[in-house]
Amino acid sequence: MNWIRNAAVLAVMVGGFVVNDEGSRSCAEEVSAQRPNIVLVMADDLGIGDVSPTNPDCKIKTPRLKELASEGLTFLDAHTPSSVCTPTRYGLLTGRYNWRSKLASGVLSGTSQHLIPADRPTLGHLLHQAGYHTAMIGKWHLGWDWTKKNGKIDFSQPVLNGPDINGFDQYYGHCGSLDMPPYVWVDTGKATAIPEREEGVTRKQSPYGWYRNGPIAPDFEIEQVLPHLFEKSIAYVEERSQTDQPFFLYLPLPAPHTPIVPVAPFKDASQMNPYADFVMQMDHHMGQLLDAIAKAGIEDETLVVFTSDNGCSPQANFGKLAEFDHDPSAGFRGHKADIYEGGHRVPLIVRWPGKVVAGETTSAVACLTDLYTTFQSITGQPREAAGGEDGFDLSGVFAGDAASDREALVSHSIGGSFAIRRGNWKLCLSHGSGGWSDPREPKAKNAGLPPMQLYDLDADPGERNNVADQNPEVTQSLLRLLREYVDSGRSTDGPKLSNDRDVTFLPEGVTSPSP
Repeated sequence: MNWIRNAAVLAVMVGGFVVNDEGSRSCAEEVSAQRPNIVLVMADDLGIGDVSPTNPDCKIKTPRLKELASEGLTFLDAHTPSSVCTPTRYGLLTGRYNWRSKLASGVLSGTSQHLIPADRPTLGHLLHQAGYHTAMIGKWHLGWDWTKKNGKIDFSQPVLNGPDINGFDQYYGHCGSLDMPPYVWVDTGKATAIPEREEGVTRKQSPYGWYRNGPIAPDFEIEQVLPHLFEKSIAYVEERSQTDQPFFLYLPLPAPHTPIVPVAPFKDASQMNPYADFVMQMDHHMGQLLDAIAKAGIEDETLVVFTSDNGCSPQANFGKLAEFDHDPSAGFRGHKADIYEGGHRVPLIVRWPGKVVAGETTSAVACLTDLYTTFQSITGQPREAAGGEDGFDLSGVFAGDAASDREALVSHSIGGSFAIRRGNWKLCLSHGSGGWSDPREPKAKNAGLPPMQLYDLDADPGERNNVADQNPEVTQSLLRLLREYVDSGRSTDGPKLSNDRDVTFLPEGVTSPSP
C-alpha cells in the first residue's frame, strides 16, 4: 500500500487529493511530484509532557511549537522505536526496528565506529534518489570512524564513514551526545579545529550542566552549541531556497539533553529550573527556523516534522518540576530508558500547508520508523524489499484518516527489553521498567515480580495493573505476533529478510508459544 489501500476503491481527483468512497484522502501523484522540501527536527530527551500541543497541563511555555501545531497535525500516540538515543536514530533513518541491528542494548559513545553500513537504505539515500539535496546538521550519535594513531584520535585526519555514506550530501555536527567527548565539530569528513586542551564539568560542579571530561576544540563552545546548530540550519535553508532542487534537512538537536545550559534571556525565564529554561530556548530557536522558512518564501512547499528521540531524562529533575505541577511524561509511567509509555511516547507534529490537516490532533498510532515509508510515498517512490521494513505510510493520516495500516507497535528499552502493543493491549517482556525507573530489572527480579506485564492501555494508561494472568490468550497472541515479526525480519508486507544478529526477546523462564 502506497497511496490507496484497496485498488478496487473508486477514486477521483479533487483539489490535489485522492478522495475514495470511504471518505479518506491521501496525496495524489500530482502532489507527490512537487517533492516538498522536508525539514525533520528531532529534540533530544524531550518528554511528551514538555510541550503544550501534547500536554494541556504543560507548565513550560512553548509558544512556537503551539503555533506549529495550530498550523499542522499533532499525534497524541506517537512513539520512538527505542527509549534511548542511538537506537531511535537508527530506526528513524532506516525505517527498521533498531533491535534488528548489531546494537542489542545501550547507546554508542562519541568515539564509537559507525553503526549504519553504507548499503543499508536510509532517509538520506531515499530522498537523494528522489532528487533531493540532503544534509544532516546536529547530533549524529550513530558513530563514525575517527582516524587513530597509537590508540588516540588524530583530528587532523579525515573522518570516515560518517553521514555521507548514509545518503547525506553534506553534514555538520558532533558524533555523540553533548556530554560525550570529543567536543569537535566535523564538517563533511573534516574536523573544523583541532583540540588543544581537555575540558569537563562534574555533576557536583553543575547538576544540570555537567559533561564528561575530554578533548575540546577551540571553536566548540558548549553553551553555544544549540543556537549554533540552528544558525547553521537557517543558513542551509536560505541557501537551498535559492535553488530549484528540493532539500531534506535532518536536524537532530542536542537539547534538552545534558548538558542543560540555557543562556540569556532564557536562563531563569521559566522560574522553574534550568531544564524548563532550556526547553523554552529550544522552542525559541525552533521559531527562528520556522520564520526563516517563511521568509524564504518556501513555507507552502515545505513539510516540517518535529519530534523527540525518547522520553524525558531524570536529569531534568522530576521532583523539582513536580513542585510546579509539571510532569514531563504527562501522566504516563516511566521516562527515558524505560519500556513503559513515558520512555517512548513522544511529541510528533507535522505541518505542510494545504496538504496536512491544520489545527488537528490524531490518535493514530505512529512510530518514527513510519517516516521512512511516508516520505517514500510523498515523493512517489515504490516500496523496495529493504528499507522501511517496519514503517507504515502516514500520508493518509496527514490528510485526515483515523489510522494507518499499522497492526502493532514494538518498543525497546535501554536494557534490551521488548514490548509489543496491538490495539489497547501492551505486553512488556520484563520484570520491571527495563530501564532506569523503579523497579529496575535486578531489583524487580529479586522481588519476584513476573517476567511479563500485560496492560490494557484504554483502562489503565498509567500501566499500573498487570493483567497478564487474567488474559493468557492475549499474552500468547502477542508473543506469537512478536515472534513472527522477529523471524520475518520485518513487520510490513514483503519478502523475508535477515536481522543483523540473533534476536532474542523472551525473558528467562518464558517459553515461546506454539504457532
